[in-house]
Amino acid sequence: MRREERRRELIDGPLPRRDRDAALADIDRLSAWFGGHALTIRAVRRLLAGTSPGRAPRVVVDVGGGRGDLARRLARALGRDGDRARVVLLDRDIESLALAGGAGPGGPKILRVCADAAALPFRDEGVDVVTASLVLHHLPPDAAVASLAAMREAARLGVVVNDLLRTRLAWLLVLVGTWLFARRVSRHDGPLSVRRAYAPDELRALGEKARWPRVTIRRYPPLGRLIMTAP
Repeated sequence: MRREERRRELIDGPLPRRDRDAALADIDRLSAWFGGHALTIRAVRRLLAGTSPGRAPRVVVDVGGGRGDLARRLARALGRDGDRARVVLLDRDIESLALAGGAGPGGPKILRVCADAAALPFRDEGVDVVTASLVLHHLPPDAAVASLAAMREAARLGVVVNDLLRTRLAWLLVLVGTWLFARRVSRHDGPLSVRRAYAPDELRALGEKARWPRVTIRRYPPLGRLIMTAP
């Protein structure tokens, strides 16, 4: 399947707040049901495992995290591990960050930062882990390379990129899933997201251009996902 480069997803343009919130809720629900969130959390845990937390809390940054659904899940999972990790939610869209709301009674505290994925406001190795889920396929190649480079420079332990597999099976799964369980924007954007996703070889080339020292890509065909990590 050839990568779609011209068409854009509705969520990348102006949307009424209600439609944006509904689309982000769809992404969160489907990622939770079909294992997308679990893949990211497991990969972050791998990077943190076996390292000394030190006196200060470890810092995990969720780039392009929208309204913070994955960030809150990460914070809860790391808290259950006994890790005093602080999760930072970073997104360039102020309206999406506004949808994150407060932590609520007893909920994890998330620091919200409005910034671009290619210009992270952290010093070199200033945070422990940087993750980006379902973000890279929204970016053209040059911007994707810039974002990957910025994430690797900021992360002391490593980077986790979770995105869609561009296969006919993944396209069919997303098409059916969004029509059954999602709303208007997601029904348009979901299948298109698969077609806009980078194939593993394309991702590896982007990582090399971003000067990642080593690129590891794991594919999960039944989930329609892949995980790219750099130590």
